[in-house]
Parts: sequence; structure tokens; C-alpha cells
Amino acid sequence: MPIGPRDLPHIHIAGGGTEEAYTSPRRPIRGRPPARIRAEHAERLLLAVGQAVEAARANIAAREAALESGERGVYLEFEIPVEDREAVDSLENKPNGIELVAVQPVTAEDPTISATVFVPEQAANFFENKIEAYRDEDTPLRGRPKNEGLVARIDDIRLAAVFSLFTDDAGLYPADDEEIWWEVWLRDGRSAGFRWAAQALDIQVQEHTINFPEREVVLARSRPSMMGRIVANTDAVAELRIAKDIASIFVQMRAIEQVDWARNLLERMRPAPRTAPVVCLLDSGANRAHPLLENSLAENDQYTFRAEWGVGDSAYWNGHGTQMAGMALYGDLQQLLGGSGGVVLTHRLETVKILPPAGQNRPELYGAITETGMGLAEEGSPGRRRTFCMAVSSEIGLGRGRPSSWSAAVDKLCYNGGASPRLLVLAAGNLRGPDPILPADYPDRNDLVECESPAQAWNAIVAGACTDKINIVDNQFWGWRPLAPAGELCPSSRTSGIWDRQWPVRPDIVFEGGNFAYNGNNPAEPIDDLQLVTTHFRPNIRLFDAFGDTSSATALTAKLTAGILAARPDLWPETVRGLVVHSAEWTRAMRARFAGSQTMKASMLRRYGWGVPDLGRALWSASNDATLMIEDELFPLRKDGSAIKSGNMNMHRLPWPRDDLRALGGLDVEIRVTLSYFIEPNPGERGWARRHRYASHGLRFALKRSLETLGQFRQRINKAAEDEEAAVAGPMAGGDNWLLGPTRDKGSMHSDIWRGTAAELADRDAIGIYPVGGWWKEKPQLRRWDRSARYALIVSLRAHEAEIDLYTAIVNRIAAEIPVG
Repeated sequence: MPIGPRDLPHIHIAGGGTEEAYTSPRRPIRGRPPARIRAEHAERLLLAVGQAVEAARANIAAREAALESGERGVYLEFEIPVEDREAVDSLENKPNGIELVAVQPVTAEDPTISATVFVPEQAANFFENKIEAYRDEDTPLRGRPKNEGLVARIDDIRLAAVFSLFTDDAGLYPADDEEIWWEVWLRDGRSAGFRWAAQALDIQVQEHTINFPEREVVLARSRPSMMGRIVANTDAVAELRIAKDIASIFVQMRAIEQVDWARNLLERMRPAPRTAPVVCLLDSGANRAHPLLENSLAENDQYTFRAEWGVGDSAYWNGHGTQMAGMALYGDLQQLLGGSGGVVLTHRLETVKILPPAGQNRPELYGAITETGMGLAEEGSPGRRRTFCMAVSSEIGLGRGRPSSWSAAVDKLCYNGGASPRLLVLAAGNLRGPDPILPADYPDRNDLVECESPAQAWNAIVAGACTDKINIVDNQFWGWRPLAPAGELCPSSRTSGIWDRQWPVRPDIVFEGGNFAYNGNNPAEPIDDLQLVTTHFRPNIRLFDAFGDTSSATALTAKLTAGILAARPDLWPETVRGLVVHSAEWTRAMRARFAGSQTMKASMLRRYGWGVPDLGRALWSASNDATLMIEDELFPLRKDGSAIKSGNMNMHRLPWPRDDLRALGGLDVEIRVTLSYFIEPNPGERGWARRHRYASHGLRFALKRSLETLGQFRQRINKAAEDEEAAVAGPMAGGDNWLLGPTRDKGSMHSDIWRGTAAELADRDAIGIYPVGGWWKEKPQLRRWDRSARYALIVSLRAHEAEIDLYTAIVNRIAAEIPVG
């Protein structure tokens, strides 16, 4: 039978996980170091490091008194083969004040890691001593060269230059006489020294900053040579990047030449009360004079980053903020304007103008702009339940998924200290630029053009665009054809197909973004018949406008999250975010592409995310499709004396009606599991290997197998965590009838589907949530080992072929076994 009517609220469980001891052992550097002729390799490195330190001491002696600040020292650059990248961590030595500050991205042309280390003057001989010991001494037990694990993995050492601290793509590095805005990533506590030197050199430094663990990011305008003088005379700079500007990302949308239905809609509409949740739009402002907006957007709920901008929308941005407002409030107006029934709104709007009325912003740290904008709304209405929504993005300085200062700021804002996280929806970004969208290039081009910043963020919900719009009725487009088939990717939507596989899947989900049409071999273009309808920013001229791309998809996603907040105001942001993904399903066209290998599934996941979400599936169960929502927390770490060790895992016993499932025998059933949590970012570009990982921690889920005892299940979890630390693909996530397997364990959102028989599922009655390493564990000096990690675990049991009331049976089982565990 099909899934029954969804009229039963999801089952909400607060806590319930049984805490259990758990160990995830640390692993040494894997594998044998490269074979070296010991004496020859040592002498070559000693010559290199000696020349570098000698040149550095000459530079220190020549420091400029007017600029000098901080600890005297030297920046050394090390070359290490990419296959030995874990050795990068061993370059750092905190007792001697030696800090790894920057790791340049590896390219296909140069597969060598360049890592830069700051060495205090008093420790200048540290690496020389290490190399001499490698040359002259053996380890007492195994008789191997001392320090071989590090020294044998070093190809070369040199005195670092300004370029050594540059961690964006090398092609973006400016010419010597080119003055640019830099993102300057400062070492902890060195901001005053940097600003002192910058002021002495008449270098302009923006007021806004972003603070991360161990790093403060500022924006400064200078030539490379001037930045080099700061590096030579201070100990402040950890790394340098190009300041990311926001390009004009919005496509001019032709207006729909029809109006006069707005009054009818207003008569049928009931606005949400002032206490309702809101979608807070960070965009170009909005015109609340529009009759369809004024009752849902109060005058005192409009804010602006700069007072002189005002709060209204502008023609420069094609009224984008007002378009977003209409879409976030109503969805596609075309579906409402021709109706006759009542329209009850469950949420309201706020707007924060973060784009200027004309032109681009002054160079700013866009993470700081985002933070300020969110703060304005929260200060204006503290305690209000809200979803932040931002479709503004940039294609400058992308790096195959590497975090930017903007995306890391988004992660920090969403994490918000861990206790009061925020919901934020972002756009994956659109194809744009001078190259037209050609029919022959779809959808391959979408897979090759990566998501824009700040969509690298782990904690936000990132929306891509799909489309069901394929009907063309306008006579002027007679003979034209829609580019994307129904249920496929919107032709303008970006993906994470070319991202390095360590980074999260983007987008998380896809929503309607309209379609393009083409005639013969001509370039495809958006036409009104294949777009959505929203509010126009100049209601005195016209009321409705065409809209699409990932902007509409982002607004629709924010609307959905607001609907969840309105229906279940008690849920955590982690849970709301998890429900969005958990409710998503691939269309028929998408599912057909998941029929291949695991590699193909991984590629398709990075194109479509987890599919198209649905408010009904996010909120309501059916009798034969029951959903549990579990909110709990664990401590990823614990302190044992002076050592920081892995903390505990949580075991959740699932309240399956075992007898009912066994009675179904070989009938097919499905279980879907989604795990959602927020991480604290540490975004300094230092390779993100072990000690310098981006995420504070990771969580994973594992489902008990039918023939496993709980003891065997615990052993398998420990083995899986050990394998993940060693980057070995183990059997925990792969195989065993899981659809995605290891592909799911990226970022901080994990979702997968298991299919099997009802009899087998009857004994799959436990899920373990366990921690894996992050910088909280690797950096004990930052004292995050005592922090808990909240998570939402969402589990659905679906028996779509059976006439069975799973829902009632599960509720009765929970009532009989409280507390669960």
C-alpha cells in the first residue's frame, strides 16, 4: 500500500541516549617515511636550514624600529610530499613557541605541500638540532634514525617570503606594484602590533574584524612589498588571502505583464501575528509599501548596515530584496493568485540591508557585515524565533570547498557558542559571467562550476535549485524547448562536484528555481513562462515580477524552516535543520542517476544534495511511516589527568514493535537516519590535518546489525572511529544495504537510507552516536575539552508495502519503556 495520510505529529524524544565509555585511539603518522640516503639528506637539509636561519638573523638585525613589535623570530617554509601531509602537524612545537601558521593549497601542477612555520629567535636552532639528531643518533628500541618520521619527510627548507603566507590560489597573487585589499589572518593576541605597524606605513585597515580560535581576521589595503615589511618587522601575520568582493550576482528578470489579482489575494489572506516566527532577509532591503508585504513586514523590523543607505530596495539590485521577501513569505505567487481559498500565513518578515543602494560595498570583511546584520535584528527583537536567509554570494577566491573567512564566520554565527545556535539558509550560487549557457553543456557545466562563498559553511542550510517548470505557452517562444527536464537541476545552479572530498556536500537540498529555454543551438535563457512569480520592488509601476535561480530556492527553503518553527516552536535549530534534509527526497529523474556505483552516487549527491524537501514530511508522520525526533548531547572529550581523551558515545535503543515487524517477515521496509549538529570552526589555512582540522569535532551514527550483540556493536564502533582517524574506509558506513555509505560522513549533516526485510530490522534496534576527532581534541590549550555537543537524531521507519500501524505501536512502546535506553 502507499504511504497513508500524514496526520500524525512526529514523535519527539528529549534525551534518551545511554552514555557509554568510548575510546578513539590516537594514531601516529601512517606508513614508512620516504627512503633517504641518511647522511646526504641530512647534510642537504642542514645547509638549507642554516642558510635560511642566517638570512633570517640578518633580517632581524635590520628590523625597523618604527615598525617593530612582538617577539623576534623567523618564518621558515617547508616542502613536504603531499602523501606525507600528516607530517605537517609535527612541524609545530608549542613548548618552544613554534607555530604552524599557513599551509598553501596543493595543485595538480605542484603536488607538494608548502607549510610555513613561525620560529622564535631563541628557538632558531630547533630544526637544525632535529636534523643533526636524525643524522647522528638512532632510537634505542628499533635502531631507526632519530626524528626520521619528520626529517625524512621534508624535501626542502627555505626562508619564507610574503608569498609563503598567501593561502589563496597562486594566480590571484598581486603584482609587486599592485595595491589590493588583503584578508590578513593574525596570530592570537597580535592585533595591536599589526595595527601599529600598519599605521606607521600608512596602510588602511578596516575597523571590522572577525575572531576565531587562535586567529583574528582584518582587512588591509597595501602592495605586497608593504605587507612584506610588516611580516619582516612583527610576529603578527599568520596568513594572507585576497579580500573577497561581492560581484553583481543577480540576473535582470523580465516583469510578468499581468496584475490585478493582488486585491483578491489580500482579501483571502490572514497575516501571522506579531509573535510568529520570522524570516530575516540579509539582502538589498525591501519595499514594504508593496500591498502584499506591508502587513507582514513592520516598519520597525527593517534594518540597515549603514544608516545613510536607508532600508528600502533599489533598482541597482533589480529589487532583489523585495523579490526575496515575496518568495520567502508566500512561495510562488502564481500558485496563490488564481486560487479561491483562504491563505493563512504562519510567519512574518524582517529585512536587513547589507548591500548599498548603488555600486559595491567598500571592501569589508563580509563575515563582519553578516554578523552585524544578524545582530541588528536580534537586538531589535530579542528572543524572537527566526530563520536568517541570505542569497548574496561571491565567486571570488573559491578553492574547491576550502573555507573562506566569510563561510567560517557563518559557521561561527550559527554555532553561537554552542548553547544558542542560529538557523541560516544560504544559496549555492548561480552560473554567471560572459559565457552563455549552451544546451550542449547542460548539466556537465553545472558539475564543473563550484558553489560560491559562503556556501562552504558547514552549519548553514545551503539551497541549490531544481525545476519542474517545462510548459511554454507564450507565442513569441513558439518552437522553443525547456533546457532542463522536469525534476532535474535548474540550469543555473552550482554544485560541489569538483570540491575536494573532505568538504561537506553542497547543496544540502534543492528547491524550485525555474528553468531556461532555448531555440536550436542558440544559448539558453530564462523566460517568464518558466520562472516563479514574486513581488516587484516598485509597486506603483507593477506588482509582480519574474524570479528564479538559487535565490528563489533559498527563499523557499527559509519559508519551509519558518513553517517548521511555527508548528514546533520547541525544537532546536539543529533539529529544524535536520528535518529539512530528512524530509528531502530525490525526484524520479534524480533517483534514476543514483542507480550506479558509489562514486556515481557521491557525484549525484554533490549535484542534488538530498533532494527536494517538503513541509508535510518535515512535520507529520503516517501510520506506516513513523518518525522519531531525538534531541540529546554528549561530551566528545574528557580530561584524564593531564591527557585529553575521547569522551563518551550515546546509545539510543529504538522502540521498534519487534513482534509486528517479525510478522511481516520478508516484506521490504526502509529506515532513514539523519544526524544534525553544529561545529565550531577553526579556519586558519594550516592544512586541516589532525591538529589543524577545521571542525571542532565530528559525530557519526551507526545502526546495530540484526545478528550483533550490543558488545559486538560497541567494538565495531570503536574500530570504525579508529579507521576514520587513520583515513581508512571501513565497513561501518559502507555496504550493509546503506544507500550512500561512507559518502554521507562529510560536514556536520549526515543522512542515509537502509533497506531490507522487516524481520531483519526487528533486531536492528539501537543506534550509536559517537565522536570523532577535531581541533577541540588536538588543541587542549584552547580548553574546549569540557564542552558538550548537542545533536538531533531523526529516524524514520517506513513500511510502504504493508497495512500496519507502526506509529501507534512505537508510541505505545515508548510509553511502556520511558526513559528510552
